[in-house]
Amino acid sequence: MEGHLMAKSIIGGVVGGVTQKAPSAYGRARGRVNLPWGAGPNTAEAQLSAMGSVGTLFAIVHRTSNATSQVDWKLWRKSPDQRRKFGPVDDRRIEVTKHAALDLWNNPNPFMTRQHLVETVQQHIDLVGEGPIVIYRDPRSPLPLELWPVRPDRITPIPGDDFLAGYIYTGANGEQVPLSVDDVIHLKMPNPLDPYRGLGPVQAAMVDLDSARFSAEWNRNFFINSAEPGGIIEVPDRLDDDAFRELTERWREQHQGVAQAHRVAVLEQGTWKDRSMSQRDMQFVQLRGLAREVIREAFGIHGHMLGNSQDVNKANAEAGEISFARWLVKPRCERIKQALNHRLLPMFDATDLEFDHDRVVPEDREADDRERTSLADAAKTWVEAGFDPAAVLAYLGMPDLPYVGPPQKASTGAPE
Repeated sequence: MEGHLMAKSIIGGVVGGVTQKAPSAYGRARGRVNLPWGAGPNTAEAQLSAMGSVGTLFAIVHRTSNATSQVDWKLWRKSPDQRRKFGPVDDRRIEVTKHAALDLWNNPNPFMTRQHLVETVQQHIDLVGEGPIVIYRDPRSPLPLELWPVRPDRITPIPGDDFLAGYIYTGANGEQVPLSVDDVIHLKMPNPLDPYRGLGPVQAAMVDLDSARFSAEWNRNFFINSAEPGGIIEVPDRLDDDAFRELTERWREQHQGVAQAHRVAVLEQGTWKDRSMSQRDMQFVQLRGLAREVIREAFGIHGHMLGNSQDVNKANAEAGEISFARWLVKPRCERIKQALNHRLLPMFDATDLEFDHDRVVPEDREADDRERTSLADAAKTWVEAGFDPAAVLAYLGMPDLPYVGPPQKASTGAPE
């Protein structure tokens, strides 16, 4: 990946005017905006690392990114009249099965499948609020040949007179490579403070993520420290260095670690005094439960989707799955769809084509039946009012069914 990017500085596509000023309406600091609160830095690297240190966050991001990557995609030739699709029975587009853009999307680079690419990009968006994709081209052709996901903290947008002059990619060795606007597809969740960067749920919940991580570490250290609260050994007289070192080493040898728990302690001329709160005082169950709730609320995900079976029945489990697909997976697919249609396809001069994903929200057969009944009733009302039947069907997005009249009754041979 880095070799391809390094080649870009030789091939061309160098960002011009790196020192150009941004339009006044979009003025901002060059660096990423960090929120001022929290125990640790709320940087992009910290947000990416949080997935590996907080179990609830890992479960959510894995669920959303994996579900998004499982959705299938197709390439379509747009309908001639550009009329929007009214319902599932009306789709005048023609599927395109052979095209360079479709081949690129299905095989983005020699080391990744489409699912791998989408899952990686969606992880970046969920964790940092943005997921840049770098395009690699052969110097002999302007067509994109490969798509590479890169870490958001390695990409820096450069403001310009036309809003954006390009990007700077910083490699692992610190070398910076300029990239043009057409070299990067920058998917992001809008940031109200910075139009050049994204804002995701992890930034909003970073304090609670730190709380969950620190409470887990405190709990771990509690058991490492013999599952006993910390305390102080008080001696009546001042200890010299040798006596202090001997007391410390003996205590660690006899009592530090889970294997040494509950051994009898012998203190020569010393008194043990507790100085820390117990697990009950820390209210660990309530603290960790609250942190999980806050993290779930930041993403808007139902507890059932994370394996929480408390108070779950078939009805609210199905409702949770529908909500997950409608409000989490579908918007993520739509973000990718818009990027493909407005950024990638124009590079192939394919203005009459469009990418679209398969249906994301589970089928609701009862709702589909109600929709068909409603359309049939509407068509019947309009036709009885005197409107042209063919025009009514076209307006409602229903197929033009040939009318042959009611079926004739079979003759029984009996006199009428």
